[in-house]
Amino acid sequence: MDGLVVSNTSCILGEGPLWHPERQSLFWFDILGHTLFEHGEQGQKEWKFDRAVSAAGWIDETRFLIASERDLFAFDLTNGRETRLVDLEADNPATRSNDGRADPKGGFWIGTMGYKCEAGAGAIYRYYKGELRKLFGEMTVTNAICFSPDARYAYFTDTPTKQIQRVALDVEGWPEGEAEVWLDLTAEGVNPDGAVVDAKGNFWNAQWGASRVACYSPEGTFLEAVAFPALQISCPSFGGRDLQTLFATSAATGLGDEDPLRGQTFAKDVSARGQAEHQVIV
Repeated sequence: MDGLVVSNTSCILGEGPLWHPERQSLFWFDILGHTLFEHGEQGQKEWKFDRAVSAAGWIDETRFLIASERDLFAFDLTNGRETRLVDLEADNPATRSNDGRADPKGGFWIGTMGYKCEAGAGAIYRYYKGELRKLFGEMTVTNAICFSPDARYAYFTDTPTKQIQRVALDVEGWPEGEAEVWLDLTAEGVNPDGAVVDAKGNFWNAQWGASRVACYSPEGTFLEAVAFPALQISCPSFGGRDLQTLFATSAATGLGDEDPLRGQTFAKDVSARGQAEHQVIV
């Protein structure tokens, strides 16, 4: 089986899956559809926005930090109220937020990119205790932001390079030293998209155009690939009560009937156990 369909809603650009450890439900975004989804025991819910939204970190049971094309804001699921936290390239209408994830210290990393994938238009930032700091610039398609379980390393990629970068982190979670190429996928010809690290430190990477999430050891050795029934798998997340369900979003953009499940969201039980998503400090 290539994975159970969690939601047959076809996202233009599904991204940012997150298993909420308190609500025990899955959240994800349709970036270009300006929508946040939740799937839980009560079925599926959705919240619409007036701009592109792409990634989130959980603050508490009812509030998220959400990244949009122009800001980071706190969002209350119960009443739909937005509270702006900080601008995010608000003066540049050519860019939007893309991949992001909360880190083990309570910070939130978020990447940006051009709407037309303009070369070098994107960057990666970290929001921590009210401060937004630019970490890496001149990137094209920011992706694969995730963290080792011991909080010593962060991973990320600029997808067109086909290389996963790794950078050491200090005790507060800020980068320490230069980022280095940790995994080079050039020979395989695959396009690294979103990623997540499991409890043992293995790196699970959605590979755009390859219908799969591939797993690599902490040393960068290929271990296995989990197939999903859509071509453009965009981002994985671990969830379920035992954190042994691998969820994956996908994208419909650019595809037609050759991919009938394009844009849908999937789940597959695996032997690995994920990390619980970290709580954001705002």
